[in-house]
Amino acid sequence: MSGRPEILWPLFGELTALDGVGPKTAQHMGQLEVEKPRDLLFTLPHSGIDRRRRATIREVVAPATVTVEVTVGMHHPPRTKGRPYRVHVTDAETEFQLVFFHARGDYLQKVLPTGQRRVVSGKIELFDGIAQMPHPDHILPVEEGDQIPPYEPVYPLTSGVVQKTMFKATRSALAMAPDLPEWIDPGLKAREGWPDWRDALVSAHAPESSVDLSPHDPARQRLAYDELFAHQLTLALARQQLRRGKGRASTGDGHLRGKVLATLPYTPTNAQTRAFDEIAADMAAETRMNRLLQGDVGAGKTLVALMALLIAVEAGGQGVMMAPTEILARQHLDGLRPLAEAAGVVVELLTGRDKGAERRAKLEALREGRIQILLGTHAVFQKDVEFHDLRLAVIDEQHRFGVAQRMELGAKGLAVDVLVMTATPIPRSLSLAQYGDMDVSVLDEKPPGRTPVKTALVSTGRMDEVVDHLRRAVAEGRQAYWVCPLVEESEVSDMTAAEERFKVLRAALGEGVVGLVHGQMPPSEKDAAMARFVAGETSVLVATTVIEVGVNVPNASIMVIERAEHFGLAQLHQLRGRVGRGAAASTCLLMYQPPLTEGGRRRLEILRETEDGFRISEEDLAMRGAGDVIGTAQSGLPRFRVADLERQAAVMQMAQSDARKLLHDDPGLTSERGQAARTLLWLMEQDRAIRLISVG
Repeated sequence: MSGRPEILWPLFGELTALDGVGPKTAQHMGQLEVEKPRDLLFTLPHSGIDRRRRATIREVVAPATVTVEVTVGMHHPPRTKGRPYRVHVTDAETEFQLVFFHARGDYLQKVLPTGQRRVVSGKIELFDGIAQMPHPDHILPVEEGDQIPPYEPVYPLTSGVVQKTMFKATRSALAMAPDLPEWIDPGLKAREGWPDWRDALVSAHAPESSVDLSPHDPARQRLAYDELFAHQLTLALARQQLRRGKGRASTGDGHLRGKVLATLPYTPTNAQTRAFDEIAADMAAETRMNRLLQGDVGAGKTLVALMALLIAVEAGGQGVMMAPTEILARQHLDGLRPLAEAAGVVVELLTGRDKGAERRAKLEALREGRIQILLGTHAVFQKDVEFHDLRLAVIDEQHRFGVAQRMELGAKGLAVDVLVMTATPIPRSLSLAQYGDMDVSVLDEKPPGRTPVKTALVSTGRMDEVVDHLRRAVAEGRQAYWVCPLVEESEVSDMTAAEERFKVLRAALGEGVVGLVHGQMPPSEKDAAMARFVAGETSVLVATTVIEVGVNVPNASIMVIERAEHFGLAQLHQLRGRVGRGAAASTCLLMYQPPLTEGGRRRLEILRETEDGFRISEEDLAMRGAGDVIGTAQSGLPRFRVADLERQAAVMQMAQSDARKLLHDDPGLTSERGQAARTLLWLMEQDRAIRLISVG
């Protein structure tokens, strides 16, 4: 795999090799992330213009694009500066004007000589009842009229790059595209009716109608598949590499797990039991586990994690579980310790706060194996933290912990099994794009004893009723969250700041009843305010969104979200998940400021209809697009040029199973199809995969 195959060299050359692209245009194209001919091939038209020839503009409903043959009439140069230059023309049935601003008369005399016939194509507009075509896109002698494509593809543009340039440059890039050996499984290709690679490109750049622009068009689907397949092949190679790295088999006799299950007041759900089994099987294997545990708010991930950690302990080893923040690490401790102690297992917490002698004592106990399960923040991976026999790392809330950090664990010389937990239900297609190198367990049932949350929409005009409702609830000993959208009064924002809301509620409900948490507070104050609420000393917690991840207060049964229309679906779903954790019936009030936008209304209605996080995430994806759902910047989600994750989810699924199958049958990619797949990896610039092959 020494270097890029020679057949691809032209596609990775300079843009200036293309027709009509000089150094300046090449520079502008960089803004479209087009730096070489290959990038241009994968910059597909996003729409098209019908330029089929018509006899007359007469039956056209303006404004519309028309291509028509005309006889050029009189020229009318502007009488005063700043007025347009007009040329009268006549088609088979009627006359109209071509209009030019800032035009050079001598140039127009040359391209539009009076009395001659020309083909013009452009947008017809009505101006004071007169049909006009301002600045036609094409003016050609009749014999050259067929240069105008009947359906002209429209490309994404940037300043300094016009449609004509893109059209010419893409044609020139297509002429460079070689025939490449086929990397798609022949059976799949035949079943889907997909064209060869080069034919697919030519066809995607020359749509014949709007149907050809849809993500379901066979040519586009094939090109999307290539992109997703290359990506999944990379992830599958990473997975293969990880499996090759020798793991350790961890099996336990189940005595600790049995003790814990016996103390539970309920039976685990089927989904939990299935996840237990999948994890136990992975841990028992000689290869390293790399599994994602995906579950909705309150689906019982903590119990699954504990079971996994107990396997490590039963096998004579240790387990570590890390959370993104100290508050969450402490919460895991509160959740796990009572259960672990019932089984006689030692659980300890290590955070950045541990200092001096106390920290040294913990580290020693860890080295000697006296601490069996360690919970903490990133601090658990510092240099001086050594384990006696670490077998499993459980990582909570994936988004801050990418593939690179998963590899770092391995670099500690630890052949540990890895279980990643995320409480953000991600649509299947996105989870494959982001976690395609992992095996996935999904918790899609709620444990018993959790009451559904009743969700209601309330306009901000009914604020007083909401406060009265709260007053009665507090009198009955219930607790509530009140989420505010922004901190600090700013001129630009008409939203009530958390501090203002806090004062109003304190005045209404009494001193000492209401607490406040927001992002600008020092961490110690934040923790203290949270602790008072958890202990039930305060009944209402006014907060900005700092509470969305993980905080667990079973007695809290009311969630008020102010200006809910400003939050994303996933965020609202996470916030709502903070209530309904105890036995009491819970409510979530979504307060909105009318009038709602169409999207705002749709979001709030979806929340009222369903509590299923997976369904909500699919809706979110359909409404916002892939990048926004995970926040592309920090998500590690690849940028696809052709593939559309919202509309081609099924293609992603095919790509994953196909990539895994190809590597299973041909681990070194040495077969004919394997070699073709290598070319694809070079074409798609999957450098990581290429490194993995050359090493492997």
